[in-house]
Amino acid sequence: TLAQRSAGAAKEIKHLIDDSVDKVTQGATLVDQAGTTMAEIVASVQRVTNIMGEISSASQEQYSGIEQVNQTVTQMDETTQQNAALVEEATAAARAMEEQAQQLTEAVAVFKV
Repeated sequence: TLAQRSAGAAKEIKHLIDDSVDKVTQGATLVDQAGTTMAEIVASVQRVTNIMGEISSASQEQYSGIEQVNQTVTQMDETTQQNAALVEEATAAARAMEEQAQQLTEAVAVFKV
C-alpha cells in the first residue's frame, strides 16, 4: 500500500540522512585533524627557519674569526721575514766589526815593544 511504501521510503530517507550526518561528522573530525597537523607543520617549519638563521649567524661569526686568524698569521709571517732580514743585517755588521777588530789588532801590534 501507499502508506507502507511511504513509511519504507521515510525510513530509507532517515537512514540516508543519519548516514550523511555521520559522514559529515567524520569529515569535520578529519578537517580538525588536518588543521592541527598543518599547525604542527607550520611550527616545525618555523623552528627549522630559526635553526637555519642560527646556523647562518654562527657561520658568519666563524668566518670572521677565521679571517682574523688569517690576518694575524699574515702579520706574523711578515714580522718573521723582517726579523730574518734584521738577523742577516746584524750578522753582516758583526762580521764587519770582527774584521775591523782584527785590522785594529794588527795595527796596534805594530806598536808593541
